[in-house]
Amino acid sequence: MNVYDFDNTIYDGESCLDMFFWFVRRDASLLRFIPKVLSAFAEYKKGNVTIEQALEKYAPMIENYLGRNPGLLSDTADFWDRHMKKIKSFYKDIQKPDDLVITAAPEDSMREICQRLGIKKYIGTIIESDTGKIKRLCLRENKVKAFFEEYPNQKIDSFYTDSPENDMPLIEISEQAYVVKGKKIIKIK
Repeated sequence: MNVYDFDNTIYDGESCLDMFFWFVRRDASLLRFIPKVLSAFAEYKKGNVTIEQALEKYAPMIENYLGRNPGLLSDTADFWDRHMKKIKSFYKDIQKPDDLVITAAPEDSMREICQRLGIKKYIGTIIESDTGKIKRLCLRENKVKAFFEEYPNQKIDSFYTDSPENDMPLIEISEQAYVVKGKKIIKIK
């Protein structure tokens, strides 16, 4: 099985950040969260925040908003209509029927794009659509835990990521690993 991180790997950018700004254009009340969102994103990319810290610091804000807007993340067809162009062309050239995407992005928001790309298997952050409660934050070592929960008897033949630092736990359990930087794919294991 080949496994792919999504953001900056298959998708050219950070889909959650792009989606946040897409929601901001529809709901001006989100403007006040821009500094917190950008700060959280920077801390995550630098590897300066643990899963526990992220949940403690940012989950209440996310859960509160999503709880007041049930089903928001599952209605993303318009977002993907506008952002399909950000899917990197290399993926279609190497795509296989049993590919798995594993990402920090919410599963509800990934459903649409995976369907469009013909990806049948994906694992992401799980958020209860009616309450906004985060049930699983799919980051770092939690990606490995989620992988084995969903596919206990599977192995990862090749893993693709943009961030070896954040995805080291998946790299460690993969036969081969690649870093995707723009259009370049570099074998690191």
